[in-house]
Amino acid sequence: MRKRQKTAILVAAAFLGMATTSAFASGPGVVPSNFAAPGTAAPTYGAAAEIVSYTALVHRSYTDAYNKAVVLQTAVAGLLANPSAATLSVAREAWIGAHVAYSQTEAFRFYEGPIDFAAKEDGDEGPEGRLNAWPLNEAFIDYVKGNPKAGIINDTSIALSEKSIRERDQVSDESDVTTGYHAVEFLLWGQDDSKTGPGARPASDYAAGDPIKERRRLYLSTVTNGIVDDLLWLTAQWDVRNGKVFVHQFTALDQRDALGRIITGMATLAGFELSSERMSVALDSGDQEDETSCFSDTSHLAFAANQQSIANIWFGELGEWKGTGLQALVARVDPALEKRVSAQVRKTSASLAAIPAPVDRILGSPEGSAGRAKMEAAVANLASESKLLVEVGKALGLTIAVATE
Repeated sequence: MRKRQKTAILVAAAFLGMATTSAFASGPGVVPSNFAAPGTAAPTYGAAAEIVSYTALVHRSYTDAYNKAVVLQTAVAGLLANPSAATLSVAREAWIGAHVAYSQTEAFRFYEGPIDFAAKEDGDEGPEGRLNAWPLNEAFIDYVKGNPKAGIINDTSIALSEKSIRERDQVSDESDVTTGYHAVEFLLWGQDDSKTGPGARPASDYAAGDPIKERRRLYLSTVTNGIVDDLLWLTAQWDVRNGKVFVHQFTALDQRDALGRIITGMATLAGFELSSERMSVALDSGDQEDETSCFSDTSHLAFAANQQSIANIWFGELGEWKGTGLQALVARVDPALEKRVSAQVRKTSASLAAIPAPVDRILGSPEGSAGRAKMEAAVANLASESKLLVEVGKALGLTIAVATE
């Protein structure tokens, strides 16, 4: 949900003193030290290798998300060319792969980077809100149980296009999401009324010829193409081979400023966005509608991938690629703290991976149930991880602020 996502961003922006925007607008030569604790001297530890490695990790991660989105785009085209149970299954698997890949980029948020704030010709807001917004009001897009003519797809007075779909996104209500991964998820799976499995939309919903089904086909392909386009733009913003893009502004920052942004993204994802908004809210409400990937029942995979994005930065790894993570920097400054953080990151990753699927079964379970206990343990580990990342900031002479509500 856009409101939830913006809360953490605004807290981080308030901490930055809003000076980051002016620094980026003024060019790479003007760089504030917003994250430096009062009275601290310039850093003596040297973090150039870690910062450059971070930008390479971000570029590789967005490139992977883009490539997986192209696979999804191809699979959707295959579904529309030949609607069948088999092609629908391929499209669903491609969606899972694409969303997991994107979920491994979410620690790159919360510090006025291009994902959240973009100086694009169509406005200052980045593409995050239209890529991954949730919860989603299904009836705003398509038919639902008890209302077979619901949604934009069934409203033939609306000429479907990228423009008409985007301009209706989260306008009257923040759950009226029209774009992004979860819109595609709903279009591929349909409503999930089951406590034991995902939605079960039939492939026949995409048969050619029927006017409403043709609109559904157009809607699915349009929104899928939008995901690919946004990820291509994000990839370009972190590609050092390009000219005037964000990565050059980032690497020109004072090292403390750059490190502060990196750690703020990690700590905010762990201590607020993931542990609180995506997991605790759902646990407290017990409502399946608060589950992030409720149509496909793959929330557990997204949770684990979100944590993996933090681990990737800390250890400087992505698959077989090995860079220089923050672990190396902290080991030079405070070896004991590095060991504590490394142990906690591994512990947190293991606890996220242990959350059983489907998550909606956990949400409907009573206090003390095994699944709920595992999810609560993961929440607690994320909170501990976030606190340790704040300690890392202190060890580096920084002040890290994490949203609390």
